[in-house]
Amino acid sequence: MCVLVLVERGVMSEQLSWLQAIILGISQGLTEFLPISSTAHTLVVSKLLGWPDPGAAFTAVTQIGTEMAVVIYFRHDIARILKTWTSSIFKPELRNNPDAKMGWYVIIGTIPIGVAGLAFKSSIETTARNLWLVAFALIFMGILLGVADRFAKHTKSESDLNTGNAVLFGLGQALALIPGVSRSGATITAGLFMGYKRDVVARYSFLLAIPAVFASAALTAGDIADDDFVNWPATIVATVVAFIVGYFVIAGLMKYLQTRTFLPFVIYRLSLGTLLIVLLATGVLSAT
Repeated sequence: MCVLVLVERGVMSEQLSWLQAIILGISQGLTEFLPISSTAHTLVVSKLLGWPDPGAAFTAVTQIGTEMAVVIYFRHDIARILKTWTSSIFKPELRNNPDAKMGWYVIIGTIPIGVAGLAFKSSIETTARNLWLVAFALIFMGILLGVADRFAKHTKSESDLNTGNAVLFGLGQALALIPGVSRSGATITAGLFMGYKRDVVARYSFLLAIPAVFASAALTAGDIADDDFVNWPATIVATVVAFIVGYFVIAGLMKYLQTRTFLPFVIYRLSLGTLLIVLLATGVLSAT
């Protein structure tokens, strides 16, 4: 009987606890919308605290929390876009309406990550979750973000968005399948290089992520039941925490970008990437 109890306790200790879920939820909420890679932080936090990698399915599901924060924050815009886009299918006179166009631009921009996600699903869930790759992605994309933020024109508004730009935004978002790249960071960098204003690229980046994140969660959620470490109750807790934290991060970031640059995030990416390389090279952390 005592042996059975000890075994049961051992199994329980190997599952994601609520405290761990709260910490990972906070990490997800804080980093999803900032151009510093939420997936990288989930991996790094887990490694530093000696926890197993919670996996791609856990990441995809907790991102539902942060995307629900987007839906709530931009609820009026989203409702207007959906209504106008749907009406434009049946009413040709609405097809030049900015909201109808935005509906199409979100759809078009989602296609690249959908194709890449299905094509490289196995690698994304396994070999891509390597901290060496994360470290170099943090540094490389940090440099690109810094260059784009420093030398871009920052003149284009949402009305300048077109189909070609939507495709380029979408290709940027597809790069975010590589841990360490950052979904918001890649799309923001692409938008800055095209000359868009900082708050404009952030807003479109948030809207563009909605269908991709919900689709990813739908495709991978079933994997959680087969995971020995992650479990549904803890995952739900992490998702709720990510939603609450993420909402306040969106509000703060949108206000910040009206007058400030991405330089602090560039410095943070370069610092974290360099620190990771040092920790990996000295054996403090293992890459997998």
